Amino acid sequence: MELQNIKRVYLIGIGGIGMSGLARYFAHLGCIVCGYDKTATALTDQLHNEGIRVVFDDRDEWIPLSFKNPDPSTLIIYTPAIPRDSAIYNYFRDNGFELLKRSQVLGLISKTKFTVAVAGTHGKTTTSCLLAHILKDSGKDCSAFLGGIASNYGTNVLFGNNNIVVVEADEYDRSFLTLYPNIAIITSMDADHLDIYGNHDQLTESFIQFASQIKDGGTLIFHEDLPLTSGITYSAKGPADVRGLNIHVKDGDFYFDFKNDDVEIKDIKLGIAGLHNVENATAAIEAALLIGVDPQLIKNALASFKGVKRRFEYIVKSKEHIYIDDYAHHPEELRAAISSIRKLYPGKKLTTIFQPHLFTRTRDFADGFAEVLDLSDELIILDIYPAREMPIEGVNAEMILERMKLWNKRKCGKQETVDLVQIEKPELLLTVGAGDIDQLVQPLKSALENV
Repeated sequence: MELQNIKRVYLIGIGGIGMSGLARYFAHLGCIVCGYDKTATALTDQLHNEGIRVVFDDRDEWIPLSFKNPDPSTLIIYTPAIPRDSAIYNYFRDNGFELLKRSQVLGLISKTKFTVAVAGTHGKTTTSCLLAHILKDSGKDCSAFLGGIASNYGTNVLFGNNNIVVVEADEYDRSFLTLYPNIAIITSMDADHLDIYGNHDQLTESFIQFASQIKDGGTLIFHEDLPLTSGITYSAKGPADVRGLNIHVKDGDFYFDFKNDDVEIKDIKLGIAGLHNVENATAAIEAALLIGVDPQLIKNALASFKGVKRRFEYIVKSKEHIYIDDYAHHPEELRAAISSIRKLYPGKKLTTIFQPHLFTRTRDFADGFAEVLDLSDELIILDIYPAREMPIEGVNAEMILERMKLWNKRKCGKQETVDLVQIEKPELLLTVGAGDIDQLVQPLKSALENV
């Protein structure tokens, strides 16, 4: 399929963060773009306001007439999470259309470009947004397909005037194996998506294959504790080719020094918090230097970086209350978020509200979740958000609670949670999860602020 010939694009699962980025990309090119998703969200509302039609009824009669017949100028994109009994999916499949996964389309878009692909079971969204911001803010420029809403730009897709593209490379369903980057960053390879991979070894093999697909003359940048052998290592904790050093907190902000064999950048102010984000920034800096960005411009860009929506995002920051929302849904991501909060606010009582994501992930990592959530002073846990999965007998939020040592813990419904926050007014509040817990952010903010 030749992308330059595409005039119409239909996306099945258009409301996902990656799919919506492609919708915006093709709309920017002047294509007619529309799609289907299961439920309306703030993101689908934004797409509608941008002139992209979205329907929420999975019936083929809602497909526009201009998309009814196969045509070389029509592109159908689907997410692997879409149920195979979807009426809209099956209409296109059964009527001679060529259906491409989101990852395949990203592969086609990036094929002729200088591509930086950022992969990892966690850290990839922040790292790709950091690098894209450095390139934009410095004037080097780039296009970017991001797995979150970059707060500096209010969007998950950026359009540049050059041949550089930053792509968040998703390991789910082995999607990143459609990419052949010039520079690849791998932030982490922790066990995850075991419903897809079966075991950690298979996940590791997939990352090794991704690393092997770097173009001739390209560069791999990876965290120093990963089982990879050829490339540039980075760390903010131990020895590596590229290091984040002298990390400290000053007036509520993280500062650090960057050092590799050729370049040292002193006293970098990072616009987001956390040791893990210092490491993410270290990888992004190394990639930016390889692309030719001036060190001082990199330092300026990092100071102005506003973060990513739902990645350690401050919702309330006052003398009375601190409320941070984070997308963390894996034990190691939770550990990073809670550890960062403890470093920033060591004297405050931490109340954590957690929504487990997926029955399989809860089953596979119940012990890890329990261990990390025990680092809180108080825990409120919600029911598991199922996403694409059907319930698994015996797998529930109580699996985590019963493994925890913390005494101040409870399971609550969403409204009960808001009511508790309204009564208790916690001084330090963290919400974490990748499901629909984001719908509680504004009610919790109002509960804290008595609005």
